[in-house]
Amino acid sequence: MSAIFPDSRKAAALLALFFLISLSDVVLAQTKPKRTDVGGELPRSILWVGNSFFYYNNSMHNYVGRLVRAADPKMGHRSTSATLSGSGLDWHDMESYFRPNAIGKYSFVGDNEVRFNTLDKLFDAVIMIDCSQCPVHPQLKAVFHEYAKKQSDIVRKHGAMPVFLMTWAYKDKPEMTAQLAEEYTIAGNDNNALVIPAGLAFAKAIGKKPDLEFYQPDKRHPSLIGTYLAACTTYASIYRKSPVGNPYTGGIDAQTADFLQAVAWETVQEYFGK
Repeated sequence: MSAIFPDSRKAAALLALFFLISLSDVVLAQTKPKRTDVGGELPRSILWVGNSFFYYNNSMHNYVGRLVRAADPKMGHRSTSATLSGSGLDWHDMESYFRPNAIGKYSFVGDNEVRFNTLDKLFDAVIMIDCSQCPVHPQLKAVFHEYAKKQSDIVRKHGAMPVFLMTWAYKDKPEMTAQLAEEYTIAGNDNNALVIPAGLAFAKAIGKKPDLEFYQPDKRHPSLIGTYLAACTTYASIYRKSPVGNPYTGGIDAQTADFLQAVAWETVQEYFGK
């Protein structure tokens, strides 16, 4: 791109145009989500099941937990991340994550002290992602939908609510935004599960500020601001609250954090039609 557009500002503008076109296609073509909340009481315990898209930058579940606690210090929040590098939904033995006297049996608190937990319920919700291109890959799309149902059924059997986090396009393949949004929304509707529109938030943020770097050099995994944006979108989707003004910024400068919080809230409102 730089060879055709020697002016980096022109290149950035063109990239922004690509993402805005992609986002426009999503709004026009995307199946509408049927579920607009997680269901029942707001979750106080969440299991994150996925891959490296979750665990980069010290794990997305930590960011969401800190957003929750910063907004309401009195609200209890417990989360566990179960991630396998490169994994799809079909790699995970979901049943094993609910086996008794295992996950959540103890915690490290205070000065690395061990606390043994007595839990009435292991998890209230499970947030799931597939591999980065599995939902749209011609040989893996059917597997995605098959295991979206299988894993959702297991989660519900154990009294928790299934949630899907819509992942983002590769940096150099913005057309993936609309494709991923469609498949994740269909999976959510088929399984009566909430879908977190993180991929749409990526596209919107890049369209507004293409000078910010949302990706690692591999053009797939999230940078720090990418993880924070997805976390804000998760917080807004699940807890039905705007992240705008939340004092937890994840070590990001205040101006950028404010922008990411606003984009997350705007995306959630648009996706759910609120």
